[in-house]
Amino acid sequence: MLRIQNLSKRFNSKVVLDDVSFEAKDGENLVILGRSGTGKSVLLKCIVRLLEPDSGQIFIENKNVLSLNIKELNELRKQIGFLFQSAALYDSMSVRHNLEFPLVRNFEFTPKEREEKIVSVLEKVSLLEAIDKMPSELSGGMRKRVGLARAIITEPKLMLYDEPTTGLDPITSKEISMLILELQKSLKMTSVVVTHDLLCAEIIADRAIMLNEGKIIFDGSLEDMTSSNDEFLIQFFKHEILNKSETTNV
Repeated sequence: MLRIQNLSKRFNSKVVLDDVSFEAKDGENLVILGRSGTGKSVLLKCIVRLLEPDSGQIFIENKNVLSLNIKELNELRKQIGFLFQSAALYDSMSVRHNLEFPLVRNFEFTPKEREEKIVSVLEKVSLLEAIDKMPSELSGGMRKRVGLARAIITEPKLMLYDEPTTGLDPITSKEISMLILELQKSLKMTSVVVTHDLLCAEIIADRAIMLNEGKIIFDGSLEDMTSSNDEFLIQFFKHEILNKSETTNV
């Protein structure tokens, strides 16, 4: 589904991605871990060309993303869902109109078909009762759910998540993680999940990658990653476990 080859990106003199290569298989939940500022979010934005990499190749279903013209790129983007950290809802639109927007802009559905899709995805994220509410009326967890509903309403083959549990309490974080897992199974999507949330990774990961200073330092099962003798990995998980414990005890 997704293949990255020798991808590099820098901002001025700072190297953010340094010769990164990996694959995500059909139907796989691939988790990308790493500390803040290690290039995780930049990597996602390069995949959909919100940012242009300096070098390397990106293939989605064997299409060379970086060689596509704008029309071809927009067609490919219809097959990709993207959940941003903030959920990126339009504050001036109700939940209904937030979900309707990508359908009107990119597809030729009838009003009845659009309504059916909106109701269907809100049922999937257990938020049908919020259909006519404004984003300002929603909690952080509800906003994430609506953002997720909007991302999957176009039935993407590839789903990209940028820190889906950031800013959420442990209970809501677990609920969102379980929802990601359920949707991946029911919709048979390939998912790439950027996070530093160990609980989220434990719930959803089929495979895990660790980024450090723009380089992949581990690619394998989360179990093998957490039991590794690598000093960076030991310190990373010790820090995350400590943070999780402190948050849970608040």
